[in-house]
Amino acid sequence: MNPGPLGRRGFLRGATVGAAGAAAFGGFRLADAAGQDGSASGRVVPFEGVHQAGIVTPQQAAATFVSFQVVAPDREALRELFGTLTERVRLLTSGGPVPATDVASVPTDSGTLGPALPPDGLTVTVGVGASLFDDRYGLAARRPARLTKMPVFPDDHLAGSTEVHGDLSLQICADSRDTVMHALRDITRHTRAAIRPLWKADGFHAEPRPAGTARNQLGFMDGTGNPDVARPDVADALVWTRGGAGGEPAWTEGGSYQVVRIIRMLVEFWDRVSLREQETMIGRRRDSGAPLDGARESDTPDYPADPQGHVIPLDAHIRLANPRDRATADQRMLRRGYNYDRGLDAVGDLDVGLIFCCYQQDVARQFRAVQDRLAGEPLVDYIQPTGGGYFFALPGVRGASDRLGSGLLA
Repeated sequence: MNPGPLGRRGFLRGATVGAAGAAAFGGFRLADAAGQDGSASGRVVPFEGVHQAGIVTPQQAAATFVSFQVVAPDREALRELFGTLTERVRLLTSGGPVPATDVASVPTDSGTLGPALPPDGLTVTVGVGASLFDDRYGLAARRPARLTKMPVFPDDHLAGSTEVHGDLSLQICADSRDTVMHALRDITRHTRAAIRPLWKADGFHAEPRPAGTARNQLGFMDGTGNPDVARPDVADALVWTRGGAGGEPAWTEGGSYQVVRIIRMLVEFWDRVSLREQETMIGRRRDSGAPLDGARESDTPDYPADPQGHVIPLDAHIRLANPRDRATADQRMLRRGYNYDRGLDAVGDLDVGLIFCCYQQDVARQFRAVQDRLAGEPLVDYIQPTGGGYFFALPGVRGASDRLGSGLLA
């Protein structure tokens, strides 16, 4: 049975929403499968660098995205917060023995990873939201030039959502789920007086099946065609902020704009649609990931040879998201999404979907431009963006004496 548009929208009006939304589906191929069987890996991702880890880092198996309200009483307390974050992230990502604790004392660690912390490919990426630059800490003049609150887009389902915006964000990723949870528990334990959690979304990165890019909850490969950010020229053009350029404060050099959107996928409804219609909406073959005019996932769609959209429809997701022309080349963004599973909603439907995450140099030029093209696409009958936010991922920590946010609070 293939329901018509009115039936689809009637279903959507009765569905219970879950978390937050997205533009183009995202993902970055997992390069290191360590920890996929649930065991912790010994892989160390360096903490220090010009840029924070967890942005161009190949995607780990597990992630959590957490947004916080900053409740530090003054600017000095905010400075201490970033110092504590630097200290904890440096320690957690390095791994090593947990300091011994006298049995009569409060343990120094939760113990959930045992007496020695595995590095486990852990990264913690810290971002700040537009609301941090209000009048509380005297930072208004230092706000990144393109940092705003995430607007409500035409196909969003944000009404009543508590999972939007925030003063500060953490993206925690690792090769094992328990390492992610341990890191979050440790960080919140040491920063309780300065930040208060607002919302949290947990995600997992699926194994490629049978090969190629991992799949999302709709069954399609997710992340094909990501820019090759291993090339410094590509990353510099699309991902990293240039301090002092385009009105950006000098301290933003090496940072990146992060967009997080939680997209619920209405899988019960999607599973009633013919494979032909699914592939037509996406613009790719479900099994191989190849564009409808190609044979392999890596094939580039030939839109000039199909100007009327007879093979790949003009409103197919991949064609709207990336027209692959000279005018939109600088609108590409680094997608780094994760699947999620939140169980059942109030009426017994699966609450599953995608935590869409992307990084870019300019949200308006990149994410927003793509999102505007996707407005009203056929796929909106099967997805519900319900939350998320815009954040600015801080520049990296450049040495033992540096700390997160040092330029911001200089």
